Amino acid sequence: MLDHITTAAKQASRQWAVLSSERKNHALHAMAEALWDFRAQILAANELDYQAARFASYTEAKLDRLFVNDKRIQDMAEGLRQVATLKDPIGETMETIERPNGLKIVKVRVPMGVIAIIYESRPNVTVDAAGLALKTGNAVILRGGKEAINTNIALTKILRGAILQCGITPDGLQIIENITHESVDELLRARGSIDLIIPRGGAGLIQHVVEHSLVPVIETGVGNCHVYVDEAADLAKAMDIIMNAKTQRPSVCNAIETVLVHDAVAKEFLPMMANQLIAKNVQLRVCERSLSLLKVADIKDMTQVQLANEFDYETEFLDLILAVRVVRDLQEAMDHIARYGTLHSEAIVTENEDTAHTFLMEVDAAAVYHNASTRFTDGFEFGFGAEIGISTQKLHARGPMGLRELTSYKYLVYGSGQVRS
Repeated sequence: MLDHITTAAKQASRQWAVLSSERKNHALHAMAEALWDFRAQILAANELDYQAARFASYTEAKLDRLFVNDKRIQDMAEGLRQVATLKDPIGETMETIERPNGLKIVKVRVPMGVIAIIYESRPNVTVDAAGLALKTGNAVILRGGKEAINTNIALTKILRGAILQCGITPDGLQIIENITHESVDELLRARGSIDLIIPRGGAGLIQHVVEHSLVPVIETGVGNCHVYVDEAADLAKAMDIIMNAKTQRPSVCNAIETVLVHDAVAKEFLPMMANQLIAKNVQLRVCERSLSLLKVADIKDMTQVQLANEFDYETEFLDLILAVRVVRDLQEAMDHIARYGTLHSEAIVTENEDTAHTFLMEVDAAAVYHNASTRFTDGFEFGFGAEIGISTQKLHARGPMGLRELTSYKYLVYGSGQVRS
């Protein structure tokens, strides 16, 4: 039973909601310092998780999502420090209305209350969620995946200790150590105790949460992302963008899964792209037109190339696998994205400004790029310090969710004795 966790978080949320910006920022800096001071504990816990995942034959991409080293601990700490530098949204006046009867109505930002984060694999989510929740005065309940349970417990213990040393109740940061499916379902039924649930992970997890939750949900992150190489593309630029978007970190949701190539440049571009990707151990799943062009080109290793099927175009691989399709024109590229995209991040590479404008305006996604890698869809890169997730829905929050996306609002109504007739 999770009643003791949700009750403690609910009680703590009342204190966290009224903390001053100075106290919150002081705690964020203390949390960042504690991560570095106690990094040996984090690394030891992560080694247990990492070795268990290797024994379970996780792919290299999935192992990368789980892995923590000194650099990644530094990045987590820097994220907390950046959040501390950002303007506190709580108490911000959003709108002021003066009524004819003398009432003054002020719309102000307030915390959501208690937020539950259900996520898989990536320990940095533990730190990002804790920092953003504290800054916005929200209590947070973390339910990470079994893959990183030891790392997540160690991180949470360290962060709670730093919060307590700052004279703030640490009960606003809770972790569920029970990694059974029942613990997830119990959270989904905790209407009244939890105000918002944010799932971060694969399509199966997100679908389960959306379909079964009695608590409001912000849907995040399945990223079947595309790059379209237009007939007016700078091909060297396109190659750099594709290599970055696919190979820099293939296990994340803003990595691309499909490249669409205009037929006018396919003969020149596809062999160059294939050879560079194959050199990075990327497997290619290509359409018939692409396969016929590659068969007559000088390709280093055709064993890395196979004919694509419908499944390949609709899949978020999160691995060194890339689907490829030749399209007749911009419209066919946008039609493909409309059919298979997940409203996450889409990119066009072109030097034609009119074509770029059409793509940017007509493609439906949380982030749409012109001549840039989709890997920038990230709270840190957007200047939010960190993110709680990347929303692919359209209600309330969309794209990387930073501080403002974790707030609600209320109306403060000032009168001088008015009554309604």
